[in-house]
Amino acid sequence: SILNEYGIEALVVIGGDGSYMGALRLTEMGIPAMGLPGTIDNDIVSTDHTIGFFTTLETIVHSVEQARDTSESHNRANIIEVMGRHAGDLAINAAIATGAEVLSTPERKLSEDEIISQVKAARAEGHRSIIVMVTELMYDVHQLAKDIEAKSGVETRATVLGHPQRGGNPAPFDRINAQLMAKYAVNLLKEGKSGMAIGLVSGKPTATPIQEAVDMKRPDHKDLIAAYEALK
Repeated sequence: SILNEYGIEALVVIGGDGSYMGALRLTEMGIPAMGLPGTIDNDIVSTDHTIGFFTTLETIVHSVEQARDTSESHNRANIIEVMGRHAGDLAINAAIATGAEVLSTPERKLSEDEIISQVKAARAEGHRSIIVMVTELMYDVHQLAKDIEAKSGVETRATVLGHPQRGGNPAPFDRINAQLMAKYAVNLLKEGKSGMAIGLVSGKPTATPIQEAVDMKRPDHKDLIAAYEALK
């Protein structure tokens, strides 16, 4: 094979579900491979946090703080759409970190009327700036901004953070977690093991068969959402 020609004895594949399945196929072909969770969405369930999650979260928090400054001076609401696909991890954690007044994620999607009601309530409580944090693919946020403004009387803008969330210098936690996982993956390969999804759970390296990791059910984050509601 091409790998043999280049003297490559094993692979550590970094990515999401698709990359994991590629690593599994290589393993089935007799090529030792391990999967490391590299996706900003934090949607690999076999690890507490994926590589890239903390970096993206920092980027979002910084962007929200800038939007908050503008919203404060203009007495305005701002819808912030963050990445995550079908996982609300980024939105939930960013909402807690920034004190967002409204949160809607795939785990707990709010209706337009519920969002408007919460915006009205925040304004009635004296909030000059109002942050509405939502996960991508849930709303047309620009139309939603128009609807909020028309029905609540609160001037509203929408900010889609988009692909800049995926860039930037890695946060310290991501650097540390990546190195710990990589070291564990290489050690397991040296022991003759393969086809495993590497993770960190409660700070300890773990190895889960790739197919099992891919099939694991995503958490509903009820406790984390309840914490957000209690803190906002």
